[in-house]
Amino acid sequence: MPAEHRVHLSRAARPAYEALSSLSSTVGTIADEAGLDARIREIVQIHASQLNGCAYCVRIHVDRAVEAGLDADVIAQIATWRESGVFTERERAALELAEAFTFIHEDGIPDEVYDHVGGILSEQEYVALSWVLVSINAFNRVVIAGRYPVPPRAASGQ
Repeated sequence: MPAEHRVHLSRAARPAYEALSSLSSTVGTIADEAGLDARIREIVQIHASQLNGCAYCVRIHVDRAVEAGLDADVIAQIATWRESGVFTERERAALELAEAFTFIHEDGIPDEVYDHVGGILSEQEYVALSWVLVSINAFNRVVIAGRYPVPPRAASGQ
C-alpha cells in the first residue's frame, strides 16, 4: 500500500469513526453537566492537538475557540501558557492536565499533577476534562495517521 494513497480511517471503517464521534458527543454532554465551559474545553483541545502535531484538529478547535469568544491573543498564548498571564488558575490546571494526558506514555498522570489539578477542579470537572482529553487525543491519532490536509484558507473579501 503506497504512502501517497494513505487510508483515511474515518472513511475506511465508518462504524468505528462514528463510535468515536459518538464518544465525543457524549463527552460534550458530560462536560456540560460538569460545568466545563467551551472556553476551557477548546483551550485544552488546541493544546493537545498542538503537542501531538495535529494541524487539522488545531484548525478545527481554533475556529471553535473563536466561536466560544476567545480572541487571537489568548489563542496565540496557548503554546506558551506557562509563561503567559492570560489564563485563569482553572485554565492553567486544565492545560497542565492536557500535557499529562498527551504525554501519558511517559509518566502516566503524575501524582503531583493529579493532586494539583484535583485541588482546583472538582472531581466531576476532572473526570469530564479527562474524557475531553481522551477524545481529542484519539481524534488526533486518526487524523495524523491519515495525514488529513490543512490547505490555506481562501482570502475573504478579495
